[in-house]
Amino acid sequence: MSKTVSSAQVATAGEALIDMIAGADGRFEPCLGGAVYNLSRALARQGIDTLYLNPLSKDRFGRQLAAALQEDGAQLAVPEPVQQVTSLAVVNVDASGHPDYAFYREGVADRATSAAALTQACSQIDSLQLVCTGALALSPDDANTYLPWLASQRQAGRTVVIDANLRPSVMPNLDEYRRHVLTTLQYADVIKASDEDLACLALAGDNALAQARYLLKTSRAGVLALTRGGEGAALVTRFGQLFEARETAPVTVVDTVGAGDCFLAGLVVAMLANRVPADWGWAAVSTAVAHELLGSAIASASLCVMQRGCVPPTRAQVLERLAEGSVRY
Repeated sequence: MSKTVSSAQVATAGEALIDMIAGADGRFEPCLGGAVYNLSRALARQGIDTLYLNPLSKDRFGRQLAAALQEDGAQLAVPEPVQQVTSLAVVNVDASGHPDYAFYREGVADRATSAAALTQACSQIDSLQLVCTGALALSPDDANTYLPWLASQRQAGRTVVIDANLRPSVMPNLDEYRRHVLTTLQYADVIKASDEDLACLALAGDNALAQARYLLKTSRAGVLALTRGGEGAALVTRFGQLFEARETAPVTVVDTVGAGDCFLAGLVVAMLANRVPADWGWAAVSTAVAHELLGSAIASASLCVMQRGCVPPTRAQVLERLAEGSVRY
């Protein structure tokens, strides 16, 4: 681990890749991406001391990924590049801005790690309060990497945040994938999921809110952050409270790449600012705090979707948007 990493508030673990985004002319534009990588940049751009735990490649794309992270203020737990190549995702965006992915993930740099390496990196940071993972890290093939690490972070008393952010189209065995995702979510204090994620998990309940409540009931998390696209977002707590919010006016969507990652970053930023404990949601929580979490998350996501690719906003941009009254509760 780099000796220059002396402090961090948040550690992130998961994929860093290049999104090859299809344009109208059929050409592909390479953009820095990967859900956890986007989250790491988004957190750093909003002023959070962030440590990205996975290795990056020595190839050109890997160097670009590392440079952007560091330019945004994030730190690398593995500062020396590795021989493995950078992951690729081919992204086709439909007329509504919704992306469809195909991944190339064998023998790649961000998977060249272990539970022991992730745990060791976190153990050296006394200031670490919260860890995040999700998306492609929820693949059953990577269970031996992420599950022991998550267990170690819970044991260390850190808040564990998991983004369900499912990728069923690239998982060969959907039933096995669902079972593994639900197993992994047992380590979460905070779950973030979209209505599409919950539907994919085939949970009990005839709508997204019912499914969210069912997932909370069958997990150990205290709160679930539910995103519903243009319908806004909600926080559902284990105690039984429901908080909802949405944009006051329609947002012009360029594409939705990285929107969920920026949403989660805004949520985590507000959690840290309000010193939200790991067991938040088990008892009654403040409406004002819940609204601050939702507002921060929604404004962060909205600023992202207004641009092509994932360009996370700064904290100043998020606060300016909120000051304009962009979110209603």
